[in-house]
Amino acid sequence: MTFRSLLFVPGTRPDRFGKALDAGADAVCIDLEDAVPPAGKGEARASALAFLAAPRTAVVGLRINGVRTLEGLKDLVALAESDVRPDFLMIPKVAAPEDLLTAGEVLPGLPLWPVVESAEGVRRAFEICAAPGVAGALFGGADLSADLGSTMDWDALLLGRGTLIAACGRAGVASLDVPHLNLADPDDLAASTLRAKALGFTGRSCIHPAQVAAVNAAYTPSPAEIERARRVVEAFDAAGGAAALLDGKLIELPVIRAARRVLDRA
Repeated sequence: MTFRSLLFVPGTRPDRFGKALDAGADAVCIDLEDAVPPAGKGEARASALAFLAAPRTAVVGLRINGVRTLEGLKDLVALAESDVRPDFLMIPKVAAPEDLLTAGEVLPGLPLWPVVESAEGVRRAFEICAAPGVAGALFGGADLSADLGSTMDWDALLLGRGTLIAACGRAGVASLDVPHLNLADPDDLAASTLRAKALGFTGRSCIHPAQVAAVNAAYTPSPAEIERARRVVEAFDAAGGAAALLDGKLIELPVIRAARRVLDRA
């Protein structure tokens, strides 16, 4: 389960659920957590379940509240007691693999996306990402910066990003970077998304439909990248799986793996 882009939509705005599906994101995630004030949790939950109960042609997930909170437990009970199932379940504030156990047992078979957004979560990221049912993980940079007392600048959160990417890579699951929070700076959105891609993230989350096109563009291989990847694979195959030269550059197994990832994405 890999997305170039994932668009969050507040659970308090059911009028935007359908519009979010038309924004071009690979997945939409209805948010019952940070985007919903305490007084609106019940109404948002009911609106999300009603929307998810209807037929849909797009990938739609649900971010519940933390499973160590009463509202998170209410979210799980409401899902378990209904016939409604999102395409995936995003679980915030995951600090240990045990935080995923209840969701996995109550809703078996549902792909889980933990949000790693604390110092303890980063410390245990390898265990979290390898837990049963995990399909990918989201880097929660805003909460992590608050936990660390740092800024959200790239360098300040580089260790957290790198640790989560390594954990996801080891577990063979997808990874999404934190949304770009400054809607007034599309240039930095594009630049920071390319940096996230270069670091190893498989996609990025978005908080506004206007961000989706730039994120999709960053994670969609260009015709030149696709042609280069095809030539690399062909040269390697022609050499019988041995190291080869292409345009004066050495081609061996790690290069082949990268080329095949490009072709898979294309």
